[in-house]
This record gives sequence, structure tokens and C-alpha cells, in this order.
Amino acid sequence: MKKVLPEVLRLYLVTDQASLRGRTLTDVLLAAVQGGVSCVQLREKTLGTHDFVALALAVKDLLAPFDVPLIINDRLDVALACGAQGVHLGQSDMPVALARQRLPPGVFIGLSVENLGDVARAAGQAVDYLGISPVYATPTKTDTATPWGLAGVRQVRAMTGLPLVAIGGIHPGNATELLQAGADGLAVVSAICSAANPQAAAAAFQDILRAHQTP
Repeated sequence: MKKVLPEVLRLYLVTDQASLRGRTLTDVLLAAVQGGVSCVQLREKTLGTHDFVALALAVKDLLAPFDVPLIINDRLDVALACGAQGVHLGQSDMPVALARQRLPPGVFIGLSVENLGDVARAAGQAVDYLGISPVYATPTKTDTATPWGLAGVRQVRAMTGLPLVAIGGIHPGNATELLQAGADGLAVVSAICSAANPQAAAAAFQDILRAHQTP
């Protein structure tokens, strides 16, 4: 199991093609990483394998000069084909133990947790970070469990020492309270992908993250 530094997860962009407002994914990603995004999860539920791998390879090449890790959502085959640095799994995806057996040792694994039982079970698995999903209701993902809220984030923080990434309905107005509740990272979708200026949107989140780190 690879130790994932919380700094890598601090500003965690999850892609959503429907949120790009007519722009290309590569253009939005380039702006976002220039603004300070620290890792990118490629989430493509509808692409076939051939197209998903081609897109993943292009995104990995785009991110490489910035030393920003690429994380593939769900698809272990795509992650292996493109040499991604990480994989993110949901509760209904491939079991973590099987994924760990099939992945190179340097590839890290994130796991979505939707209730306290998921968090407790994660303690015995080869997981490198947990995605608290969803923290708030969000229109970009409709098949989610009951939102955790701030109290839920605090409960998860009390149960585990793993890095925690909050996802779901996150924007600059609620980012600070999530960090104060114990989240190590903020996973953002539409607040960056749909922003008029993705670079400025990412930079605004980075300002919040830096302010939280200041003693």
C-alpha cells in the first residue's frame, strides 16, 4: 500500500464532461492545474474502453509537466493501460483486495465511503485514502447515498487516520468548514469544471487551503 501524502489530495478535481460548458476537457484541465489543482480523477461512465484509454493517455501527458497525478475512477483496466498513478473505487466496484493484487505497488487506491459501516470495513483494507461521498447533495452525481454533512465528516475523522477527501456539492463558501471538520482534501467537480475561469476558480480554492494551513 502506497502512502499518499495529504498534499497530493488537497485540491482534487473530478472531471465531468457535461459540466464543461462547451469547452474541451483538456483546455479546462490545463487551466485548472495552472490554478493549483493537485490531482485529477478522470470519471467517464459512458465512454467505451478504447476511447477512455485514449482520453486517459492524453490527460496523463497533459498533467505530467505539472507533476499532477492522474486517478482513474472505477476502471482498473483503463488505469493499467494508461499507467495512472491512482484508482478510485466505489462500494460496488471491484473489491479493494483484488484491485491491490492487480495493480503495481506504486499505484494508490481511494475508496468511497457512504456510511459508518463502510468506514469501519475500510480499516482492514489496502486503501490509501477515503472519499467521503457525498458530503452535500450534488446534481453531478444522482446515484448517491444520504449526504454526510459536517457532523458526518467529523465522525469519519474520529474513526480513521487515513487521508480524507470530501466530495459532493463543494464550493468556496463551504470549503473552510469542511477542512475544519477534518477533511484533508476537497474533491471539486462543477465549481471548477463549470467555472467561467477554471484557473481562477482553482486558485480561489488554493487560497482557502493555504489560509487553513496558516497557524
